[in-house]
Amino acid sequence: MKIRFIVNPRSGRASRALAEVRAYAAKRSAEVVFTERARHASDLAREALAAGCERIVAVGGDGTMNEIAAVVSGSTATLGLVPCGSGDGLGRHLGIHGSVARALAILDHGQPRLIDTGIADGHPFFTAAGIGFEAEIAHRFNRLQQRGFLRYLTTSAVAWREWRSQDYIVSHAGRRESFHAFTLAVANADQYGNNARIAPGATVDDGQLDLCALPPVTLGNGLPLALRLFRGTIAGGRGVQARRSHHFVIERAAPGWLHTDGELHEAGTRLEFSVKPASLRILAPA
Repeated sequence: MKIRFIVNPRSGRASRALAEVRAYAAKRSAEVVFTERARHASDLAREALAAGCERIVAVGGDGTMNEIAAVVSGSTATLGLVPCGSGDGLGRHLGIHGSVARALAILDHGQPRLIDTGIADGHPFFTAAGIGFEAEIAHRFNRLQQRGFLRYLTTSAVAWREWRSQDYIVSHAGRRESFHAFTLAVANADQYGNNARIAPGATVDDGQLDLCALPPVTLGNGLPLALRLFRGTIAGGRGVQARRSHHFVIERAAPGWLHTDGELHEAGTRLEFSVKPASLRILAPA
């Protein structure tokens, strides 16, 4: 089997994982290549497919995973994950999280699993996409030289004081609803990462997407909502709107940011979200 590792050396713990990855690759005559710039992981994934690689392994965070998975989706190749980012949403959802040794063992003993691909305004995503506050956080977070969960929290705290909730119209399954929301997520997996479960009960292979709209966050409801987010009970929070469908159209008053697995895109006033069922083959724990 022809295997190629694509490593983003700027992702969280990737540099510390490199020795183990190289040792694993050497024993299997696998190639290890490195990203050098933004979007380079996509180019390297296309080169791996053209070279006949049957397994392409992403070593990095959710952004690296997204770039590679978007290329592998729809092909006959299998994606492997060595999660090394600050959130690792897809890895955590699938049970691929912990030590590098464990992630590498899953490459040997895991089972291929077909999962869905979400499409947000034409951009693939595999964990979650969103607009509103979470897209603003992605915008600020991606500009930081040093990242990590603590920096994410401090960045969020600063942005929260400046952010204003917005009005959205959400169309799905023949319904048209109006939401005044702090943030609006459309999820394929159950979480953003770090076990912040924005869509409890969501699964990556059900052919559906899960929408969650949070109400305006204040000093009074902020802590209860945060606790629910990490306890997996956010859908029961006061003012929280949760919907499930294979297709959503979201309208807003002005253009703004959209994130897909934390990757940023400029988007207009009308955004369409859809799903491609069983389109990505990925190695997961047996």
